[in-house]
Parts: sequence; C-alpha cells; structure tokens
Amino acid sequence: MTNLATAALNIEDLRKLAKKRLTKGLFEFVDRGSEDDVALRHNREALERIKLRSRVLNDTSGRHTRASIFGESVDMPLVIGPTGPAGFVWYRGETELAKAAAKAGIPFTLASTSNTPMEAIRENGGGRQWYHLYVWRDMEASLKAVPRAIEAGFEALVLTVDSTVPYNREFDVRNGTTMPVRLTPRNIADLATHPRWLFGTVGRYVLSDGHLPRYSNIDMPAGLPTTGIRDFLFKNDTLDWEFLKRIRDMWPRKLVVKGILHAEDAAKCAECGVDCVIVSNHGGIASDAALAPIDVLPSVVREVGDRMTVIVDSGFRRGSDILKGLALGADAVIVGRATLYGVAAAGEPGATRALEILQSELHRTMGVMGLTDLSQITRDHVVLPHELPL
Repeated sequence: MTNLATAALNIEDLRKLAKKRLTKGLFEFVDRGSEDDVALRHNREALERIKLRSRVLNDTSGRHTRASIFGESVDMPLVIGPTGPAGFVWYRGETELAKAAAKAGIPFTLASTSNTPMEAIRENGGGRQWYHLYVWRDMEASLKAVPRAIEAGFEALVLTVDSTVPYNREFDVRNGTTMPVRLTPRNIADLATHPRWLFGTVGRYVLSDGHLPRYSNIDMPAGLPTTGIRDFLFKNDTLDWEFLKRIRDMWPRKLVVKGILHAEDAAKCAECGVDCVIVSNHGGIASDAALAPIDVLPSVVREVGDRMTVIVDSGFRRGSDILKGLALGADAVIVGRATLYGVAAAGEPGATRALEILQSELHRTMGVMGLTDLSQITRDHVVLPHELPL
C-alpha cells in the first residue's frame, strides 16, 4: 500500500488526497451533488442526527463483521456502488475498485458509464461483481448491455430508476466539465497544475489505447462527435413499470432496483419480481430537494423487508453509519464516494484503505455497542431525533 493511502486515518483524509490530485472540475464532478448541494448535506446530517444506544458488560472479544448478501457470505455488509468517474480519476479505476472489493470480501458494482470493457473487469477484477444499467434515450441500444452482462457472468443487474431526466449540476457548466468539454483559460491552467493526474491517467489511456478515455459498455454509433455523444446519453423519461417487467424477463439472475424513496414503489418492485431495492437519492445528485434515504429506510423495510433484500446508500462515511443503516432494517449498505476518493488518491491501495477504514470503524463500534455478531443488532440500538430524552 502506498504511503499516501496508509497515511489516511478516515474517509475525509482520502477525500483531501483526491482533491489534491484531481483537477478542480473533476473533483467537483465526483464530490458534489446538484444545484446548491442541499440533498448532499442533508444525507450526512440525517445520519449524524441518529444516535446509537450501547449495551455494556457483554464479552465482545470474539466479534466479527461477517454477514450475508443474497445468501452468500460477505466479510462485511457493504457493497461498492456504481461510480461512473472511476476510470477518469485513475487509470482503469473500475478494475482497481473491483480488486479492492474482492480483497475485502464484498461485491463490486460496475457503472454502465465505465471506461473499461465489462469483460475485462470480470476477468481482471475478481470477486463478486454486479452490473449497473442506465437507460438512455435510445432504449434498445441501452439494453444491448444486458446480454453482454449475462455472458460475462455478472451476479446481479442494478437498474437505476431515479435518473430519467438530466441532473441540474450548475457547477459542471461553470467548470466546463459538461459534454462537449469546454476548454477555457481556467481549466487549461487547472490541467497544467495537475500533471500526476493528466499524465498518470489520461496519458496512460492515450499510450495504451491510442485515444482518450471513452465509454466501453454503451453501444453508441462509431465516430460520433462530442455533441452526438451528449445527445445519445440523454436520459430516458419514458421508463415505467412495464419496462421493469421487461427487464425482469431479460435478466435471469438477481435483479436490483436502485433509487427507491417510497415504500409503495418498493412494493411494486416486489410484485414485478425484483430481488432487491436500494433506498437511494443518488448521493444527492438526482434532486437537490430529495429526502435522505436513511429517513425513508424504515418505511421501506416495513413494507417489503420480509419479501426482498433492502440496501441503503447516500452519505455513508463511517463504520458507525453502517450500523445505523443495519439497525433501521437494511441488509447492507452501499458506498460510492468513499471508495471513489480512495481510488482517486492512490488506485487500488487507496480503495483498499477506504474499505479497511470502514471495517475497522464498524468492528470498533460493535464493541462499544456490546455486539459480537451483526445479527444481534435491532431497532433498539438506534435513537432517532424525536426519540431523544429531554
């Protein structure tokens, strides 16, 4: 592990290292949400308001973080979520994340906007891998990824349903990180002052592939100009429940729907044969007025927790956050930015360090709470803001 990664004591340390290495535009693309970042901040605030209730005089010397997802053992109840910029922040960053997940004994989710072909990541990344699907304006072209993912052997398909319209990320426009990318004196200077990223990431793609990073798992017509790529990647706002049934018919393995913020939608997913829902607001990106997923989680668990797997994401940065999600009924937690900061800072060692930090914090907090096994955690272990004693 690199000295940089070893020096990180928490996820915020990795965030600072990523900020130093990346250009301003790319870092903000990774780090921020949308509009005024209200939802992004609220995700953290909602988690921080929840308190843990400890029990004492329990022998916790034999505690462990093992759990199961889809009936298979994991070393902790965590999944690396789909993060499109991974291959932009580090050369073959998606493969580095997959390797870190395999080493940590948890699943990795490959974003459909990745730069490395899914087959190469399956072969070189190892471990349990899920494939994430966005549906673009050209629906049929989007769905060509599904049989590829089946053939490649991905364990699960993760369909994102909360991103059917473009995000309102005003800072991307100002930074010139929209498509087509706008070169301005400011971002040219930004590139020039970040040579480690420019030559270590972009330069390596040019040398190895003969071109700049490109989307390798989206069936786009060859030779499209950047404006054509932008138009092709326009989100599809026609998705409905019939489309979900179509996906269920196409995909023979575990089907996961990401972007649920209402218990009734979770119930409809169950009726459509979905195996798992992810309670998510896309890390504060989809809507700046969105509810925090941790606040919605209990209602979703009450509705479908006995019928399907429930996972939660958005804002998880500490091992204690993971325990809060589990105590409120989640089967597992997804992290995105936490490991993305790690891979941006130092590649696979950085991502591995992020997972080590989270597992260490989870293990320690279990001891504080008097837990030896995560199956022992209950709703009684958390106190919500309205339940705090006066």
